[in-house]
Amino acid sequence: MDEKSQIQALDRTQPGLPMKKGRCGTMTHDYKRNGTTTLFAALNVLDGTVIGSCYPRHRHEEFLKFLRKIDRETPVGMSLHLIVDNYGTHKHPNVKQWLSKHKRFHLHFIPTSSSWLNLIERWFGEITRRRIRRGVFHSVPALIADIEEYVRLNNQNPKPFVWTKKVAQILEKITRCKATMETLH
Repeated sequence: MDEKSQIQALDRTQPGLPMKKGRCGTMTHDYKRNGTTTLFAALNVLDGTVIGSCYPRHRHEEFLKFLRKIDRETPVGMSLHLIVDNYGTHKHPNVKQWLSKHKRFHLHFIPTSSSWLNLIERWFGEITRRRIRRGVFHSVPALIADIEEYVRLNNQNPKPFVWTKKVAQILEKITRCKATMETLH
């Protein structure tokens, strides 16, 4: 689970032209900002379903509300392992106190700068590409409605993400990347 904060409700000054043969789709460079929202989302890696909720802010209070939502929407006896980043919200004393009373929740913190390990980031990429980036939103409620519709449609026909690279291929790429970074310094 993670948060996608500061999602902007952007309203383009002119409508974009659709793609057609011989021409790419267009979009104006200028826009009007109509506010922001933060999407909290938890991905079930086994089946691809998502629990999601938008909140106006990104604080421990909203994180606790989202944990309560997860608690309500998952089977009671199920042990829940949440992979989260090291954002301070996840370690707030009130969150720690809540977690101590809800033993089925287990938070696993990923190392700094390794958000790619958390598959919810891959899902955030999909919602951004398919729904948010080229969207036109006249208000924050319109943006939230579009996000909620995307979550609903995702859950009607969920598909889990599957790693297609072998471990050796990933480690080889990391080694090449490290070597390149060392030559730059």
